[in-house]
Order: sequence, then structure tokens, then C-alpha cells
Amino acid sequence: MTEADFAFLREYLRKRSGLSLGPEKRYLVESRLTPICRRFGIATLADLVGTLRLSREGPLERAVVEAMTTNETFFFRDRVPFDLFREVLLPKAIAARAPQRRLRIWSAAASTGQEPYSLAMMIHEAGAQLAGWQVEIVGTDLSTEVLEKARLGLYSHFEVQRGLPVQLLVKYFTQIGEQWRLNPAITGMVSFKPLNLLQPFEHLGQFDIVYCRNVLIYFDAPTKTDVLDRIAKVLTPDGAVLLGAAETVIGLTDSLVPDPQHRGLYRQTAVGRPAMTHRLAAGF
Repeated sequence: MTEADFAFLREYLRKRSGLSLGPEKRYLVESRLTPICRRFGIATLADLVGTLRLSREGPLERAVVEAMTTNETFFFRDRVPFDLFREVLLPKAIAARAPQRRLRIWSAAASTGQEPYSLAMMIHEAGAQLAGWQVEIVGTDLSTEVLEKARLGLYSHFEVQRGLPVQLLVKYFTQIGEQWRLNPAITGMVSFKPLNLLQPFEHLGQFDIVYCRNVLIYFDAPTKTDVLDRIAKVLTPDGAVLLGAAETVIGLTDSLVPDPQHRGLYRQTAVGRPAMTHRLAAGF
């Protein structure tokens, strides 16, 4: 692959997925896109670049972008964001939203579903506290392939061993051969939708809690700012955003600020509220 072809691919991926690749990622690009060439019967990476330069949008173009995304995930990943949900966010939401009895949660990089399903299990465990509530969990991801797996709720033995407490495995999964299927009581709590965070997402409505973890690290600073500002606009005024351990809003946006008591938790500021006030009046 020539330097010119690599430069084209870096810009192509940045514009379509937000992925910011440094010069040292050349081998990664070659290793992930070579199988795409084989799948679509394209002889070389140079020929692939030539096809992409035609600026069409179809299965090949989607496959190239999806091949470069990272879909590392597992149940209850990093624990702290889920401890915050159980000990801080859910109790506050139950108290604040008791009159409406409605709660909306967005997993903005859902991958194969372990994050939103972990939240769904925690909500189910809350039991009587949420009886009669309308709880909606929306999981989105750029990759349609991983979303298909998420919708199935079918995981390997290795996948359910990563972070999932054995008592929840026994309670919410059914073993089918060498795989484990999540029970309908949990899968029915989550809806999955394809979404590129670079594109508008106001149509999703507003959310009380947003998990957007370990995806901003792949974006350049202007893209991070844009995504964070738009997340703030779909957040309820007293809502919360959780980012990954290596991510922050500091130096990127004035629409969100760190919660002084809880690391990794961010709240909306007055900067992001005028537009949301209009949305609330409009019935979102």
C-alpha cells in the first residue's frame, strides 16, 4: 500500500466513522482490510482504494468502515460504571421520576450488547422498586454486524465468563449446546438501532442516562467536542453521562462538567439547556 493510498484511507475513515488513525496504524489498516478485499473479490488494497475513491455508498463501503471499528466489550465491563448505576444513578432516578415512572437509557456504543444487557439485568434485579415503570434501554452502534449478534442475545462460554457473575448466568441465561442464550425477559428490555455518532441522533429523543464509553478515545478533538455537545442536548437537565476511564470532557466542551463526587460521571451545564427546554416543551 502506497503512502498516498494510506493517506486516503485515513481520511476516508475519519470522515465516515470519526476514527483518527496515526501513521503507526498502517499495519492495522492492511491487516483488517485485506480480508475485505478477499470477501468482495478485489485483488489488492490499491484496487480497493480505487473503488472507494468513486465515493459510492454500498455494502463494500460499509464493510470497510465496520472492519476498522473496535468491538471489545464484556458484561459489567470495568465494574465502576455499573456500581455507579446501582448505588447512585438508579436510586436518584427512582426518586426524581416517581411521578412519571419513566426512565430512558442510551448505550451509545453497544457493540454486541453486553453493556445494555448488563444494565437491563440490574434493572430487573431492582424488582418491585420499578414495578409499573416504563423503562427503555436503547443500544446503538456503527456496525450492523455486531448489532445482529446483540439482538440474538446468544453468547459463547468465553463471553459469559468475562465479567458476568455466576448467579446472573444461572438466573438469566439458558445453555444451548456450547452457547448461552439470554432470556427474553432481558432481551425484551433493549432495542438496538444502527447509528453513526458523527450523524444526527436527536431523533432518538432525550435520555436520563447515557453510557458512551471507550469510543471517544478513537476520535480527534474536534469530533469529540461535537459528539459531546450533541449528547448534552439529548440529555435531560438532571441526567448523567458516563464515559470510559481514559475519557473526559475537560478541555473539550462546556456543555458537560464532571460530577465532583463520582469519577467518570458527567452532568449537563446551563450551556446545553436552552435547546433541551425547547424539546421538552415540544413533547420529546
